[in-house]
Amino acid sequence: MKVKWQGVYPALLTMFKKSGKLDLEMFSKNVKAQIKAGVDGLIIGGSLGEASTLSHKEKMKLLNTSLQLTKGKIPVVVNIAERSTKMAIAIAEEAEAKGADGLMVLPPMQYKATDQEVVDYFNDIAKSTSLPILLYNNPVDYKTEITLDMLEELLERKNIQAIKESTRDISNVSRIINRFGPDRLKILCGVDTLAMEELLMGAHGWVAGLVDAFPAETVAIYRLVKAGKIVEARHIYRWFLPILELDISPQLVQNIKLAAAMTGIGTEHVRPPRKPLSGKERKRVEAILEEGLKNRPKLPDYLQLQQ
Repeated sequence: MKVKWQGVYPALLTMFKKSGKLDLEMFSKNVKAQIKAGVDGLIIGGSLGEASTLSHKEKMKLLNTSLQLTKGKIPVVVNIAERSTKMAIAIAEEAEAKGADGLMVLPPMQYKATDQEVVDYFNDIAKSTSLPILLYNNPVDYKTEITLDMLEELLERKNIQAIKESTRDISNVSRIINRFGPDRLKILCGVDTLAMEELLMGAHGWVAGLVDAFPAETVAIYRLVKAGKIVEARHIYRWFLPILELDISPQLVQNIKLAAAMTGIGTEHVRPPRKPLSGKERKRVEAILEEGLKNRPKLPDYLQLQQ
């Protein structure tokens, strides 16, 4: 199906059993909650999905399960975060063969590539597939920035269509639009705490994290902003902000898994070297979530709003 690259795209958690094996039953429960809330697509095997601990076979299991659940109603996007071009291309080719609708691609992992090496890496992947591609621009965490000049060259490839904007610089939304126009490169905010601000500045969508625990609230904010109902969106967003700040942490996976467990659509199990939250930090995060749940806002009928 065609990927529009607009709306809310959950960066899905990968659910595990206590033994460390995939928990496809709980994964499915979470995906069903996302679909019911009105998300516009799914991203599997990303950083929040503990990609570095997943085998190639496990990623394809998650893809197959997601496709069975979505039934072609919303796109399923597979994340690529690899050390080598060869491995990245192999995943792109298999994901396409197995029915994925798009790809999210990070720069080369564990190697500080030059700008030209990054451009060539993205181009080589784009040449290997007909799937539409969302580039992931996160220099804060991955030490590689996809600059406007690099994008100028990359956009010669028609299937490079969108960018996950995680520079933490809201003005970058305007820079991209000023350089390439409002529609050539779709912009999806990749930082939960900046989402409403970037949507107001013209971002087309939101690759969200806390949506894994609060899907309805996340989609409501997006739909309300796009419908021009800013006051209503701001009310929900201000309530949400202390929870959204759990996304900008080295322990974001543990934080969001705890949130999903507390809302009944996830478990806390993580794969080593990660460990579940404990001690004072766990109590701090639990307090934030308990306060949010106690004051959870009543949502308007946001699903009826035009995007």
